[in-house]
Amino acid sequence: MLDKSVISPSAASKNLSDEEIARFDALAESWWDPKGKYKTALAFNAARVDVMRRQIGAHFGIDDTLEQPLSGLTLLDVGCGGGLISEPMARAGANVTGIDASAVSIEVAKRHAQHNGVTVNYEHLLASQISRQQQYDVVINAEVVEHVPDQPALIQDCARLVKPGGMLILATLNRTVRSYIIAIIGAEYVMRYLPAGTHSWKKFVKPAELTDWVGPGFTLQYETGMKLNPLSGHWSLTSSTAVNYLQCYYSQK
Repeated sequence: MLDKSVISPSAASKNLSDEEIARFDALAESWWDPKGKYKTALAFNAARVDVMRRQIGAHFGIDDTLEQPLSGLTLLDVGCGGGLISEPMARAGANVTGIDASAVSIEVAKRHAQHNGVTVNYEHLLASQISRQQQYDVVINAEVVEHVPDQPALIQDCARLVKPGGMLILATLNRTVRSYIIAIIGAEYVMRYLPAGTHSWKKFVKPAELTDWVGPGFTLQYETGMKLNPLSGHWSLTSSTAVNYLQCYYSQK
């Protein structure tokens, strides 16, 4: 069970930004619209979830041809937003808990899951509020670390929630000149894939920094970037992590 000793995330920790929460409150209802103005971001997420599922399957030796290949695995989605990762993981059979600092996003996620008949345990919580006795086979933190004040603390909270032998999956944006041009100027101000001001380049994280924050007891198993074909709208893997990247760590604890 989750530690419910503190009801409000803001009362439990200062590792959140009221401005960032308000920004994502405003976006919450739009995330699931495949024909909406954020459809490119939605397609990016779908492609990334596919990579995550394959890596989880490889790590746990799962037969991916099964109808629900992740059955029996517990999964925590930290900063779940509207449930764009939580829902497909639950459909794949995982026992999913999604947590977020935005109460609006949690309500959107709950309504969408209920409407689609998907079972996900959504909670308005921070990772720091979960009991140290509670751990998961897989912990995912995607596109969250660049929005919090204390970035190392968030990653360390995620790492402590991984079971021995489990997997930690992290995804964020690299702090490079290229990422500023593509992810901020291009995606937010030119193409409008995301609302202007969604990201602050100074909060982007270099891969080596992320590894340092994960700390001892974990081994980096897999790393990839993703790139968009602007003509087809198709996302594919790339060895370059200069813009966005995803890392999978194995817990040796």
